[in-house]
Amino acid sequence: MTAPVGSHDWNAVAGPPALPPVEVNDETLRDGLQSPSAIDPPMDAKVRLLHLMVDLGIDAVTLGFPAIGPRMLTQCRTLAQEVARQKLPIRLNCVARTLEADIVPIARLQQECGVPIEVGTFIGASPARQAAEGWTLDAMLRRAEAAVCVAVREGLEVMFVTEDSMRTPPATLEALYALAIRHGARRIVVTDTAGHALPAGAGALVRWTRDTVIRDSGVKLDWHGHRDRGLAVANALAATAAGADRVHGTALGVGERCGNAEMDQLLVNLRLLGRTAGDFTRLPEYCKLVSHTIGVRIPANYPVVGIDAFRTGTGIHASAILKAMARGDQVLADQLYSAVPAAMFGLRQRVNVSPMSGLSNVRHWLATHGHDGDDPDLQHALLTAAKRADRALNDEECEFALRAIHRKTMTHDGD
Repeated sequence: MTAPVGSHDWNAVAGPPALPPVEVNDETLRDGLQSPSAIDPPMDAKVRLLHLMVDLGIDAVTLGFPAIGPRMLTQCRTLAQEVARQKLPIRLNCVARTLEADIVPIARLQQECGVPIEVGTFIGASPARQAAEGWTLDAMLRRAEAAVCVAVREGLEVMFVTEDSMRTPPATLEALYALAIRHGARRIVVTDTAGHALPAGAGALVRWTRDTVIRDSGVKLDWHGHRDRGLAVANALAATAAGADRVHGTALGVGERCGNAEMDQLLVNLRLLGRTAGDFTRLPEYCKLVSHTIGVRIPANYPVVGIDAFRTGTGIHASAILKAMARGDQVLADQLYSAVPAAMFGLRQRVNVSPMSGLSNVRHWLATHGHDGDDPDLQHALLTAAKRADRALNDEECEFALRAIHRKTMTHDGD
C-alpha cells in the first residue's frame, strides 16, 4: 500500500523485518460448521465458496470430516470432484481422529476423485484431555503411530495435529511430534483450540517447535487458533512472524464457542504486510456468502465488510476525505482515517449526514444524490434535520427532510 508523502510508520520501526509469504488454510466448511449456531449451507453455496477461496489466493481448504457421516462425506466428495474437474489451484485436506476407521475413507476419496488429499489426523494432547480420557502418554504414542502408519500406507500425505498444544508440556509435544515425523508425517500443526494463547505465547510455541522438533527435516509447520480471548488474528500473525509456514482460519471467525481466527482478517493483514496475494475485490462476496448461508451476522463496525467500515458522518473527518477526493487522490482519501484501503476490496469511502456533520457532508450528499449541493435552503434543511437526529440519517430520511423545501419551491412557482 502506497503511503502518503512524509508519512511515518512506527510499525516498521518496532515490528519484525520483512518476512516471506505465508500460506493460509480455510476451515470454514469443517471447523466453522461446528458452531452450534451455524446453518449447513446448500451444496451450491459451498461450491461457490470454494471458487471464491481460489480467487482470494487461499492456498488450502479443509473439505470436512468424512467420518462424521454421509452428509459430510458427500460434501468432501463433491468439493474434491469440483477441484479435479475445474483444475482449481487449491490444496485439499480432510480431518480424522487417530483411528484407521477415520483415515481409510479419506484415502478412498483421494483414489475416487483423482486429487491429492492431505489427512489431518489429530489427538488431544493436554494433561486435561489425558485426565478426561484416562490416557497415558504411551497409549497416545501408540495411537499416533498407528494412525500415521495407516495414512502413509494408504498413500496420504500426513498433517499431524495436537489439540490444545498451548497447554501441553514440551516433553509430551516433543514425543508426539518426533514419532509422527519419524513415521512419515510431513506437516505438524500446533494449536490453540481452547483460545488460551497470547501473541507472545503463540510465537514461543512456534519457535520452540521449529527449533526443537522440526529443525532441518523439511517438515512444514502450521498454526491453528481460536478466539475465546479475542486474540486469534493477533496470535496467528505472531505465529507467522515466529516461522509458521501456514495459518488456519474461518470466514468471519465462525466456529465452535467464540469461533476461530477470522480468515478474512488474516488475509487483510497478510496482504498489508506483503505476505499474500489474490483478488481481494472478492472478499466482500466471500464474507456475505458465508453470512447469508451459514447464518453469521456481520456487525456494522466489522472491518472491511461491515456497513460502517468505510463510512463517516463526522464533519472534520469527512471534510478532509472530500478534499482528497476533489483532488482525485483516492489513495490519500483511503488513508486519511483508515489503515485499510477501501479500493483494495472494490469499495469506496462513503460520507453520510449525522448529528456530527458539517456543511461538507451536506454538500457532498446533495451533490451525489441529484440535488444542488450549493443551494443554501437545501443545505439548511438537511443540516437542521441532521442536528435534530440521534444517529446518521439514511438516504430516505435525507430525502424526507428536503421535501418541505421542494413543496415550498413548487408553491412559489405556482404563485
